[in-house]
Amino acid sequence: MFKNKKIALIGSGVMAEAIVAGLLRQNVAPAEGIVAAGPRERRGKFLNQQYGVRTFLQNSEAAAGAQVVVLSIKPQSLESVLVDLHDRLLEDALVLSIIAGAPIARIARGLNRRAVVRAMPNTPGRIGRGITVWTASPEANTEQKEMARRILGALGEEIFLADEKFLDMATALSGTGPAYVFLFMEALVDAGVHLGFPRRVAEQLVTETVRGSVEYYLTNSENQAAHLAGLRNDVTSPGGTTAAALYFLEKAGFRTALSRAVWAAYERSRELGKDAEIHPPEPPG
Repeated sequence: MFKNKKIALIGSGVMAEAIVAGLLRQNVAPAEGIVAAGPRERRGKFLNQQYGVRTFLQNSEAAAGAQVVVLSIKPQSLESVLVDLHDRLLEDALVLSIIAGAPIARIARGLNRRAVVRAMPNTPGRIGRGITVWTASPEANTEQKEMARRILGALGEEIFLADEKFLDMATALSGTGPAYVFLFMEALVDAGVHLGFPRRVAEQLVTETVRGSVEYYLTNSENQAAHLAGLRNDVTSPGGTTAAALYFLEKAGFRTALSRAVWAAYERSRELGKDAEIHPPEPPG
């Protein structure tokens, strides 16, 4: 599908590198068909040496003639990039945005291009174990959607949802989710050190417990009893140590705190979208 097509990544950070690595690892696109743009020359040289892709300092140079343009920049950089690339892409170019909070309508208007896919991947995509929720504008045709699916699939699992409202929700749940997991693991490790374990041992106990728990759930996911609450009940003996620990977590508001954290991330994602609508950049005259 990408043999004679050019994929341009605008932004050369962590997620851009994850996409490049995934495309090459899964043989989705050849290195000679991938380019990236970013303001740091040193970063560009690294991507070139590590993956064999061409790099540019100017966004317009990278995007010139590209059939797919991937926006992998910070939300704060959106305005300047839209001005830089306004009306400079191929007429039939697909724009794939992974910018948190940036709505399709804003990107389409800012670039004067209608075929836009909005996606929210997460950091495990760097090792091909990510999960991405994505949607597309009505103007994106079947081939363009398939191109988006192939690119996002190189990061791991992908889920298409027709309603764009789910993207802000995915940002809060799966996009930000790894940070919640890392904080939970960090807290468990610190608790183990407090008990008296060497930190190295506590880290091993926690990481293997988390990995094993996820694998155990996935192995039993087709079993009706493998509901998360059911699995938790299986390891909770009446009056036992697990029951005592869970009682304290519930009393401390563990579920409520986590739910509020996700909601705060969701509201922030929506705020970023509103900021883009309130302060749109002016296209070049």
